[in-house]
Amino acid sequence: MDKPKLYRKRIIPDEIILLDKDEILYSDESRIVTRWTAIRPKKILHHGCSCYFLDEGFKVSKFYREDGTLIYWYCDIINHSFDPVENSYVFTDLLADVLIYPDGRVEVVDVGEIADALTDGTLTVDEMIPALRSLDKLLAIIYSGKFSEIQDMINKIEKDGNALE
Repeated sequence: MDKPKLYRKRIIPDEIILLDKDEILYSDESRIVTRWTAIRPKKILHHGCSCYFLDEGFKVSKFYREDGTLIYWYCDIINHSFDPVENSYVFTDLLADVLIYPDGRVEVVDVGEIADALTDGTLTVDEMIPALRSLDKLLAIIYSGKFSEIQDMINKIEKDGNALE
């Protein structure tokens, strides 16, 4: 089967982008791992690697500078839909993010955007309940010390391609 098309949908700002330059390194029924170059390169962010955890409601990414040094692990709270006819996924960014710096510091960001989106009707409470549960699950993994297992898995796929054995 052909590799699926991937789309990134953002709520703030409202946009949907085909990730046609992302390279799919690995995929199964619960994960998709990609390598990519920044769509809009920034002064610091140049490229990265991402793992979409389809059943968990989050995406874990490694953000790199142009010289290949790690900026931080960037975790998005997401939901997704799959269109079997088009063989495509749409990953919607549900605003809250968690950053994990190389020194181990953890920062939760953009939670205020959730309140704004609920207030202005951009998102509903029913849409945000699973997102908040995914954020809680991700933070529990991080605070329990088990995030290193996710890091190890992503590092292995990034290094070896699709080898998970």
